[in-house]
Amino acid sequence: MPKTMQGKPVRVGDTIEITGHSVGDAPKTAEILEVLGEPGHEHFRVRWEDGHESIFFPGADAVVRRPKPTR
Repeated sequence: MPKTMQGKPVRVGDTIEITGHSVGDAPKTAEILEVLGEPGHEHFRVRWEDGHESIFFPGADAVVRRPKPTR
């Protein structure tokens, strides 16, 4: 089953937020640049807020958010 956000497939431009694992850890945010892998086994090429790019395999602590449309 593909990764979804509110029933819609995750797509380029969505953001991923990872919550801190320890008290005082700030959440980390990344923009999805590319969706990789087969449906149900997706992973992503992302750009983190510090500009670093990496391949990211989401865990249960990852929340995907769709940017609000601009007018």
